[in-house]
Amino acid sequence: MMYLEHFGLQQAPFRITPHTEFFFAGANRGATLEALIYAITNDEGIVKVSGEVGSGKTMLCRMLLEKLPENVETVYLANPMLSRDEILFAIAAELRIDLPAGQGQLLLRALQDHLLEIYAAGRQIVVLIDEAHAMPADALEEIRLLSNLESSRHKLLQIVLFGQPELDQRLRESAMRQLNDRITHSFSLAPLHRSDVAAYLMFRLRAAGYRGPDLFSRRAVQLISRSSEGLTRRINILADKALLAAFAAGRHQVDAAQVRAAIRDAQFQPIAGRARGRWAWAAVAGMAMLGVATVAYLAGSHSAGSQVRSPPQAKADTAVTGESAPASTPAPLPPAAVATVAVATAAPAVATTATVAAVPATPAASAAPATPAAPATPATPATPATPATPAVPPPPALPVRATVWSAAPAASAAAARAPSLAQRLAASEEWLRRTPDSHHFIQLLMADAGSQREIDDFIAKNSKVLDPGQVRVYRSLLAGRERLGVIYGDYASREEANAALATLGELSPASRPYVRSVARLRSGGPVATPAAPAEGNKNHALVPKS
Repeated sequence: MMYLEHFGLQQAPFRITPHTEFFFAGANRGATLEALIYAITNDEGIVKVSGEVGSGKTMLCRMLLEKLPENVETVYLANPMLSRDEILFAIAAELRIDLPAGQGQLLLRALQDHLLEIYAAGRQIVVLIDEAHAMPADALEEIRLLSNLESSRHKLLQIVLFGQPELDQRLRESAMRQLNDRITHSFSLAPLHRSDVAAYLMFRLRAAGYRGPDLFSRRAVQLISRSSEGLTRRINILADKALLAAFAAGRHQVDAAQVRAAIRDAQFQPIAGRARGRWAWAAVAGMAMLGVATVAYLAGSHSAGSQVRSPPQAKADTAVTGESAPASTPAPLPPAAVATVAVATAAPAVATTATVAAVPATPAASAAPATPAAPATPATPATPATPATPAVPPPPALPVRATVWSAAPAASAAAARAPSLAQRLAASEEWLRRTPDSHHFIQLLMADAGSQREIDDFIAKNSKVLDPGQVRVYRSLLAGRERLGVIYGDYASREEANAALATLGELSPASRPYVRSVARLRSGGPVATPAAPAEGNKNHALVPKS
């Protein structure tokens, strides 16, 4: 591509074909992926993922193919126009099963016998069906029958349907009520919020090798967000055209003029019913958040003086974002809030139990008053800045959902003796007590619980980029697997966190940073864990989709 060298890029940053190294885990995409993995590996029903054209469904599907455990074999059906018998033969062909000549119940019975053998060998089969909204009615009925295949205790097939919003409409029809009743988890990929578009653009540029300052001006980002309506495919198309226009003009930053030219060239049509659907979706998300609030741990007290703020943003968005919006707030919520809540409320026994601990506050990272006192006005005794206090454990009866322990500074990590678990728990309780649910942080890394050395090495390698006083490590339990995570910073709003993320320096390749809320961590919501695919994962694709 002609503009790569001009902008210092190693590869094209805004291709519309799904490449998993460009998976954006922000805007709750990463949390949705983890919730999907949980639903597939720990549940016995049909899973549905719906989203507008270009919202990232195929990318999510590709990430699933890479991240499912080794004992899970996947069959990917990209052609929705298969007949009932063709679906059975397609599944059998991908699993290398020879079905006898016949049709209907004979084929289904033969397939069940082979699936029982696969199940007895300790393997699980997952069928991923793309473009499911376009499937004929009789094919959807065959999907329902496939979901009935089971052993004495477990389903033999896990089915995931990916489709546009029309899939939701079809499943609400009376003729589809039997299939609809078998759907145990529904996930919705809503468009990116405008505050996430800047972080998305910068993430794609960094993944493509860019190391300079912001390429897109603030006005350019606003125009891209408005014209794309938050759909990632449209964002990619506009950003690519704008970069080409800037290259042709000999400019090294994309401004409003180049984006307007890209918009004229793209000729996107508005999505019908977007505004109406957005408010309806926000109401549903609010109800879901109300459900999870009944089990969420409530912090005892929130000290505004303990807020650690990122560099101020020129204009903060006053809309409440999805992870922390109360049920009465009609503002748009990010998509995975609904999906994540569905998993957390349906199976609380395996909901993430996180342990988060902050480093004791230092003078540089402690109180940040919203309105600093003027030099001529002396501070009154009634309103002193909140001093940093040592961690004090709360009463034993107080439940702690999250335990975070402080990460040792990089320079002394090797020499310092690690604190005991009890000390880390005490520090986390103090941090949770004083941190409001509405605050946000940057998720940097996830690793297996046995990889504490990896966590220490990551913090040490990035010590020149990260302030050690703002690095925290937590432990979580997801689908029976204990994980370690590294988070960074404490920001009063999602906008501040996104601004800090956009200016974050270059980190180790293992890190795919994105923004999360304290409320989601405290309540035990699933977290995104970008990682390399496990070797030996047996994935099958009937028709690869580009």
